[in-house]
Amino acid sequence: MAVRIRLARHGRKKQPFYRIVAADSRFPRDGRYIERLGHFNPMIEPNDLVVDLERIDYWMSVGASPSETAARLIAKARASVES
Repeated sequence: MAVRIRLARHGRKKQPFYRIVAADSRFPRDGRYIERLGHFNPMIEPNDLVVDLERIDYWMSVGASPSETAARLIAKARASVES
């Protein structure tokens, strides 16, 4: 089982809302996931980004790999915590 940290799209048409989830790579994008790790709402200013960095670190320590977009959002969350 290859675990990926990725975004799952929710929300209405033309009003996306994303959940950051840990999911088996074989599951559909918006389908079943193992654990919800945060959320991201790009439709409001400033963008609403909430990430559980402790759980992200746990999943990465056991071999989960983030998607490109998830990695960018995780880095943004870490930068906001440090400053």
